[in-house]
Amino acid sequence: MKKKLLSAVLSAAMVVSLLAGCAAAGTPETPEASGTEAPASEGEAGGALKIAIVSSPSGVDDGSFNENNYDGILAFIDENPDSTVTPVREESGDVAAALQAVSDIVADYDAIVCCGFQFAGIGSIAEENPDVKFLLVDTAPTNEAGEEAEFDNIYSMTFKEQEGGFLAGLAAAMETKTGKVAVVNGIAFPTNVNYQWGFESGVNYANKYYGAKAEVVELPSYAGTDVTGANVGGNYAGDFNDEATGKVIGETLIGQGVDIIFTAAGATGNGVLTAVKEAKGVYYIGCDVDQYDDGANGSSNVVLTSCLKVMDKNVTKQLNEIKNGTFKGENALLGADTDSTGYVSKEGRQQLSPETIKNMDEAFAKVKSGEIIPAANFNGEAPDSFTGL
Repeated sequence: MKKKLLSAVLSAAMVVSLLAGCAAAGTPETPEASGTEAPASEGEAGGALKIAIVSSPSGVDDGSFNENNYDGILAFIDENPDSTVTPVREESGDVAAALQAVSDIVADYDAIVCCGFQFAGIGSIAEENPDVKFLLVDTAPTNEAGEEAEFDNIYSMTFKEQEGGFLAGLAAAMETKTGKVAVVNGIAFPTNVNYQWGFESGVNYANKYYGAKAEVVELPSYAGTDVTGANVGGNYAGDFNDEATGKVIGETLIGQGVDIIFTAAGATGNGVLTAVKEAKGVYYIGCDVDQYDDGANGSSNVVLTSCLKVMDKNVTKQLNEIKNGTFKGENALLGADTDSTGYVSKEGRQQLSPETIKNMDEAFAKVKSGEIIPAANFNGEAPDSFTGL
């Protein structure tokens, strides 16, 4: 029932966007296209690939979500230097504009990587271009009726963000000195709500089993509304590319005593990070990629750790499948069991205590085995009553 409702809502949202008119197509991204230009291979095994990556307004150098996908393409090109990549940034973040950006370039590429929830509606484009392979990251594709569907030439990878959020919640709850922690998000798409509810699940688990005494702080004026219209609480900026609002939210949370903030907000998170750096005794938990370098603050560092969504290696893997002629369309849900979620525990890249790492590893082993199922937007679990709590 929930899947049907979600599909209907997405379909309605796309119709509204289309009625509003199509924005201009995406513009070429900086950095410039990588690799040596080569003719389209039409997907034959062993041929060079012309690849495009279409991203959200924050672009492929956002230091987070988009960049990690781009890194996966660059890793493929390192091993296949005759292949090329052209980054395309869709400037508005609008659903109709995102689809138009793909439609405008589809005839010129063998493979197109589409980064984000706004590209769910590429199903019809894929059907009209069966020789082009699509990698869809963070959402499953939908058909013309707005219903989730599988396509022979689309590999969609969605992730159990709640698992990474769970780890961030564990870390925050066990390391806080004030007893107040928070998560800041961009837009209440399912992927972001997954992070939020996973974080809340981790805090609740640490409070129950590891002696933590942490409270999750939410600002009512920034509560999120998910794709079904439900109020999910949290701290949502309403944008993935609004550093100013991110900083305001960060400063407000810090003013209320929060000393650890987990952020899943794209470029908006840079504003939160600035607020953390300007405060004293406050730490930041990175998202999707290892953000430790971003935490440099004079002679210190404000990044406690980062939770990981391993997109780059999965993008590289699928590009190799295309090159080898073994590509298969699939809607894949990736998580701990395929090493597609995790956190940074490497010495010198985090500032967790040995006890916290021990407890996190213990809990995450139970996530991998299925004994713990952190709450997510639509998985039937709740942050205060999930399986394993």
